[in-house]
Amino acid sequence: MYRIMLADDEGIVTDSIKFIIEKEFPGLCETEIAKTGRAVIELAETFRPDIAFMDIQMPGINGIEAMREIRRTNSSTVFIILSAYDKFDYAKEAINLGAFDYLNKPFSKEMIVEVLGRAMKQIDSAKEKRRQELSIREKIETVTPVIESGFIYSILFQESKEVTENYKNLLGIEEDHGYMMVLSVVDAESDFENPVGSGIRVQSEYTRIRDMIKGRLGCVTGPLLSNKIICFFPQKTGRMEYDDRVRIISRSEELLKELLEKTGISARIGIGSVQPVEAAADSYRDALGALNVSKSGVAHASDLAVGCDYEPDYPADLEKKLFAAVGEGDVGLTREYSSDFFAWMRESHPDALIDAKLKSLEFVLWAEHLSYESGGMTYRFLHRSDYLPSVMGCKDFDELESWFAGKMIEAAHNITVKKEEKLGGLIEEAKRYIAENYSKDISLDEVSGKVDVSPYYFTRLFKEETGETFLEYLTRLRIDCAKELMKDPAVSIKDICTRVGYSDPNYFSRIFKKAEGKTPTEYRAGNVYE
Repeated sequence: MYRIMLADDEGIVTDSIKFIIEKEFPGLCETEIAKTGRAVIELAETFRPDIAFMDIQMPGINGIEAMREIRRTNSSTVFIILSAYDKFDYAKEAINLGAFDYLNKPFSKEMIVEVLGRAMKQIDSAKEKRRQELSIREKIETVTPVIESGFIYSILFQESKEVTENYKNLLGIEEDHGYMMVLSVVDAESDFENPVGSGIRVQSEYTRIRDMIKGRLGCVTGPLLSNKIICFFPQKTGRMEYDDRVRIISRSEELLKELLEKTGISARIGIGSVQPVEAAADSYRDALGALNVSKSGVAHASDLAVGCDYEPDYPADLEKKLFAAVGEGDVGLTREYSSDFFAWMRESHPDALIDAKLKSLEFVLWAEHLSYESGGMTYRFLHRSDYLPSVMGCKDFDELESWFAGKMIEAAHNITVKKEEKLGGLIEEAKRYIAENYSKDISLDEVSGKVDVSPYYFTRLFKEETGETFLEYLTRLRIDCAKELMKDPAVSIKDICTRVGYSDPNYFSRIFKKAEGKTPTEYRAGNVYE
């Protein structure tokens, strides 16, 4: 239903337009009439027309002034200007106010029908656009919590940097640092944490609590884990200023008060230290530590004896990046960060060679620990018996750096090699199974099950290793085998279809044509085989 306002002081004009509308657009329109500029403005406030036929010359407030007033409260009204005068100034002003069209009196039925039809299409288009925008917003609001939860999980479980970066991109996070906050629900009467009981109670209120957190703090809000909700705050730098710390504590206290008033739920909040995104799990542990150390409503790790504190110029971020690179098996970044860290030791403490030796040994042992954990190295008790003599025998920083960098890179390399060996072996096993069973109705789930990997993970690994999806690879293999079988004229197309794993000849023909540009029959006819 379109709401149409007819604004003209001549009754014959409004009656004529109304008659045309009711005859040409039966049941589609609701019309109202106003004969003065003031009446037009008052009617527009209550009627809120979709379309307004507006006469320029009306008693009192003229049409242009009335349009300007209506625009203040209803920007979507489509104005069609009516005038007995062909005046450029009026037309220009009307256009500036967003008039849809400008009709000179006298007008014909055809003119009214044509302009009204176009105006209706514009309104329909605007409504459809709005509907789509609302639909997209609804989908985003549904999907965003899932993405935010995935991001929090990727931090807590220290998934690959690539996975975390993908979540960052989806959430529009550009910052490389951040800190974690843990909201923990407690028993209001005993001030004691009861994870099971509290978790069950909070589950029904999670959406409301999440909205409160987003409204007060504007952070990435994760899932409910037992009786805890975990959040992440992006930071541009690796340091939180004092005023910022006071501000987040104050807002957190306000959140706890709002939570208690609106839901009756009591909670405490622990806030962790600022860390690089890839090391934000450390901030999570700091937040938990703050909750354990303090019994106050909001506890910040920087105010308590929680976590490791570093001297002002110590490159803690660089240390975390270095071990993250080793853990990922990224040889290039390991080489770069090892060089940067050693440069800091050399330049900041040029007379502390013995301390640099101890630090180098500490780092190498931890890097190898990461390699042992990943399966990249086999632990042997006597494997490192020469490490201490080698380090202590270094005469200067140059010799020490050579030993240090070599061992760090070796640890990262061993992780990479092990990953590649495992990946390569897994994919080769999958390809062998596909080659042996492509003539059957095999599926992704079946193949991933044979190599004992989840379908989701197998899909990603298979694409990374082969450059094709599982279905693309299977289809190409089947088509190649079909082309080989076509060399034998005694084998029918129908038989070939069955032998390469397709039960429907028509489907096989469509797949073949999509791959080769010809149907199987056309392909065989166009190729002469000896």
